[in-house]
Amino acid sequence: MIAMWLILALASAFFAGLTAVLAKYALDEIPSHLATAVRTTVVWVFAWGIVLATKALNGIAVLTGETWIFLILSGLATGGSWLFYYKALQNGTVSQVAPVDKSSTILTILLAWIFFSEPVTAGKAVGVLLLGAGTCLMIQKQPDSSPSGAKHRWFAYAAGAAVFAALSALFGKMGIQQLDSNLGTAIRTTVVLVLAWGMAVGTGQQKHARQIDRRSWIFLILSGLATGGSWLCYYRALQDGPVSAVVPIDKLSILFTIILSGIFLRERLSRKALGGLILLVAGTLAIALF
Repeated sequence: MIAMWLILALASAFFAGLTAVLAKYALDEIPSHLATAVRTTVVWVFAWGIVLATKALNGIAVLTGETWIFLILSGLATGGSWLFYYKALQNGTVSQVAPVDKSSTILTILLAWIFFSEPVTAGKAVGVLLLGAGTCLMIQKQPDSSPSGAKHRWFAYAAGAAVFAALSALFGKMGIQQLDSNLGTAIRTTVVLVLAWGMAVGTGQQKHARQIDRRSWIFLILSGLATGGSWLCYYRALQDGPVSAVVPIDKLSILFTIILSGIFLRERLSRKALGGLILLVAGTLAIALF
């Protein structure tokens, strides 16, 4: 019988892949920090709606100080990851940014070994090597006509997103071990919401909110709902399954991302990048299975 955490991790991967494509549609017309703030608002409403529907709110009374600290740290790390990720999407294509962002798996496995004593088996070691090789092959250059500095800007933002994503998984595991996962997700989303709107206001991007057209609103809302679905599945899986297995499976979202970006955004992979994608998927499966 397939473990429920495995099914939830796969569901999280699908929704995460869908999120990137929907967000790319909206980011063509909206400043990235404002887009992140609006999407986070959608996720926040969605997450707290689930908490109220499942009557998980009562669990907030028994949260310890330590749990609050790790939930807040996880939220801050997630917010940082989002801000970097959607800034990267604005400067690069989905098929460029996604592989670098998903390399957070490598750092997550290292952190899980250090802090949770999760063993690094031979299968995981092979998987990490495949992930590294696949990421390198999938990094595609921006065309020469790109604005000055844009060729490398997306990579720096994507790398920052990967680092914060790994920290988010680490703190998230520490914060939800004795907590209803839906409530933990809602609390973390609140932290992300404050951070995202703080960045939008701090950079003056909130002034552009009235300029968002109907099409962009639709894609922002759909992207936020997809993110909410991904989070709920991910942190429920993380609560029951090992970090070093759940995170790699969730990162299979890159497969869904590439497929959907090809269908809807007409992004095409070179043979080199396709080979990299195959290595990424193989490395992810090696880590998850062994």
